[in-house]
Amino acid sequence: MVRNKVAPMEEGSKLQQFQPPPPYSVDSPENRLSSLDSPENRAAPSNSQPTTASTPEFQGCWTIVVVSILFIINLLNYMDRYTIAGVLDDVQKYYNISDAWAGLIQTTFMVFFIIFSPICGFLGDRYNRKWIFVVGIAIWVSAVFASTFIPSDKFWLFLLFRGIVGIGEASYAIISPTVIADMFTGVLRSRMLMVFYFAIPFGCGLGFVVGSAVDSWTGQWQWGVRVTGVLGIICLGLIIFFVREPERGKAEREKGEIAASTEATSYWDDIKDLLSNATYVTSSLGYTATVFMVGTLAWWAPITIQYAEASRKNVTDISKSEKAQINLVFGAITCVGGVLGVAMGTVISNMWSRGVGPFKCIQTVRADALVCAIGAAICIPTLILAIQNIEDNMGFAWVMLFICIVASSFNWATNVDLLLSVVVPQRRSSASSWQILISHMFGDASGPYILGLISDAIRGDDNTSQGHYKSLVTSFWLCVGTLVLSVILFGISAVTITRDKQRFNDIMLAQARPDESSSTGSVPEPTKTDDDGSHVQHM
Repeated sequence: MVRNKVAPMEEGSKLQQFQPPPPYSVDSPENRLSSLDSPENRAAPSNSQPTTASTPEFQGCWTIVVVSILFIINLLNYMDRYTIAGVLDDVQKYYNISDAWAGLIQTTFMVFFIIFSPICGFLGDRYNRKWIFVVGIAIWVSAVFASTFIPSDKFWLFLLFRGIVGIGEASYAIISPTVIADMFTGVLRSRMLMVFYFAIPFGCGLGFVVGSAVDSWTGQWQWGVRVTGVLGIICLGLIIFFVREPERGKAEREKGEIAASTEATSYWDDIKDLLSNATYVTSSLGYTATVFMVGTLAWWAPITIQYAEASRKNVTDISKSEKAQINLVFGAITCVGGVLGVAMGTVISNMWSRGVGPFKCIQTVRADALVCAIGAAICIPTLILAIQNIEDNMGFAWVMLFICIVASSFNWATNVDLLLSVVVPQRRSSASSWQILISHMFGDASGPYILGLISDAIRGDDNTSQGHYKSLVTSFWLCVGTLVLSVILFGISAVTITRDKQRFNDIMLAQARPDESSSTGSVPEPTKTDDDGSHVQHM
């Protein structure tokens, strides 16, 4: 038999709301189990006492070392994705390709990434995650170097190696958040995820800056891409010597939320459970709609601004130094705006869910979903104002792009925290892998290529800088539509989250009381949860 499966609920059974207990003076399984039913523990807020695993290798500063290494590698992953965007114009000239084919570079990378995401998720729930990291990063570094030695008449081979880069990155991006989840709980977990996801905007911005700068210094775009490969070798050593594998669900078990060790169920059971989780499904789709805009904007915005600058000067192209300057500014606002957005989204969500400060009278368990929806809503007017003012008022356009990037970054850490709150530990790698697969397949994998196709269709045979600029700006209206869809989907998540969090608590309680569940052949009926997140005992 596979443990941690929840038996069908019998009608009429009762359940007190499960809440994690406070820290224990004596750290033993007996104390944890005996304290589950105490009134004090039932009243304790679930997110007020974050703890880490108590074993020596995951205590104190060691957890910070592990998170720091994971952050550095995540930073490098996103740098690598956007070094190509920083030298995109030179790549197009080197291989003599159109906008659609240039967009296909990112699409090919993402296709490989999303194909291997569920495979890595399956392995991450069942095998040692550290060595999955090692193999994946070795593949990634090798492919990065190989892609920079492809001759100009072999563009298809360049695409292939950029795709293989995606295999290596999938092995890391899918599993890293689950490692953090196994070391921290509650507010501390949210903060560590916030730090980890700082790497997304910061890495994207550095990718533009580093790729463009090294290209300008060396006169060869290939060296702008190789930088991440060199740094990847260093990160490979950090993983091997300094990262250890935490036991799955250990942080929650140390907090008393799980009394027994977690074991994986069948993959088909995992998929069925995830599909029945409305919050997981709708938040994943909402996240996908935002990722479409972010990935497309990051890929095409710098070159659109370059075309606008050339159009203002009535020239066919601008100098490398001018391109580097545009990439530097765009990279800077991506870094600063993204980091600010991740921090704001996490802090606002935590304060709102705990009823702290200005949220004292409007505390709600729906905070994660609502913050994601609000972020997407802010993006809509700011993106419209930005794309409409690039040619005539670039200063104002930069400000609107900055606000758009801040708001779009609200969901990077918050959406992952939302996933972790409704998916049990033994299914988190699978849940993360499918969310990433869907978000990239229909988001930043297809987005750049689709926008490139639309741009080519609108422009026709007009190869002037003005023609390129106008066609790309018009194509960006597609991103506005996906943002509207994101607001709607995250709004639905805010409605369903109370039910799915209660479902999560019931499964965790069933795991914490394996003897009771096995003796009766059933688990208690879930409690009802009212609209504001308070809990009502089912009678």
